Amino acid sequence: MNTHDAELRKELEATLSTRRDLGPEYEAELVDSFMEKLDGRLEAIVDQRVRRQLAERQMTIARAAGRPDADTPRFGSSFGLAMFSLILAVPLSTVAAVNSGLPGLLVAWTGIVGVNAVVAHGRLWGADRRGRAKDEDSWD
Repeated sequence: MNTHDAELRKELEATLSTRRDLGPEYEAELVDSFMEKLDGRLEAIVDQRVRRQLAERQMTIARAAGRPDADTPRFGSSFGLAMFSLILAVPLSTVAAVNSGLPGLLVAWTGIVGVNAVVAHGRLWGADRRGRAKDEDSWD
């Protein structure tokens, strides 16, 4: 039995006892008084539940805001990889051109472009796969 139920039960018993003591002429006032108490308690219960649900939603939103969305491309990581590739491209190009000439330079740049393409394709493929998995699992 809930605490609110026990309190309401006591209130109802007190109202019925008072009705027996005072008689039927005060019945309307006693019922109105009990209904006001009941209404106040129900409002408090509903307010508490609404506040709890709002707090839970706010926590869910706050937790989701803290995590990066897996479906959105991240500019920072793509830009960082591009900059890192260009920084490494200078010494790699120099070493390849000095040691092997044009064929070495072409191999070095093919490797740099290949690494960037594989990473970009992997990101696109991973996002596409996540999107497809969501569509396949949906019942709509």
